[in-house]
Amino acid sequence: MQTIRVIPALDIKDGRVVTGVNFVNLRDAGDPVECARAYEQAGADELCLLDIMASHEGRGTTIGIVERIAKAISIPLAVAGGVRSVEDVERLLEAGASKVGMTSPSIRRPELISEAVARFGSGRIVGTVDAKRTSDSSWEVYINGGRIATGIDAVAFAVDAVARGAGELLINSLDTDGAKTGYDLALLRAVSSRVSVPVIASSGAGSLEHFYEAVAEGGASAVLAATLFHFGEVTVPEVKEYLRARGVSVRI
Repeated sequence: MQTIRVIPALDIKDGRVVTGVNFVNLRDAGDPVECARAYEQAGADELCLLDIMASHEGRGTTIGIVERIAKAISIPLAVAGGVRSVEDVERLLEAGASKVGMTSPSIRRPELISEAVARFGSGRIVGTVDAKRTSDSSWEVYINGGRIATGIDAVAFAVDAVARGAGELLINSLDTDGAKTGYDLALLRAVSSRVSVPVIASSGAGSLEHFYEAVAEGGASAVLAATLFHFGEVTVPEVKEYLRARGVSVRI
């Protein structure tokens, strides 16, 4: 039985943790380092730092924040946003990131995933997909923080990212982001049923039941959330206890 990871997300804008709906109407949620320390103490299995404006603003991820967080915690830190080259990946790993998510630039040039995997190994590269539903059974990839449609099938891109060596996938539903209505289970199933690597469910958690559904119905290997955790509506220990009570293996 696989062990499910519980991952708080730190969406970063202007050096602060923020939360919103579809990357807009953002609210301040605190200092990144303080949040990171608190989540480690609460039992988070790892953290995911997303620089949500980097691709839109055409810049790289803020290295200083990555360095500060990495020095403050001992749990794994995944970082995504603004990764445009293999050199960007190298800088983030040197700054203390455990693994790096490939976002908008890898959609434009999928070879970037292959190049990064060849240099650093599959275990350090995460394929990241922002997807929006186009029908009951299809989703389109969006880039630049969900602002630009690409015409690329999201499930097909996720499968290709794994074929290129990505060691896991972060699947973010733009339809459910910040809505607290539950993860897009159909999207998760469509991806998890076609790949052998771990799939991280992102966007939509609004209750403890939603975390369980992502695992039991969506096939997710990890559950990621932001707003619920940042404002204390649900805690990491509560999620773990809820999953454990339903027979899901979680890390103590």
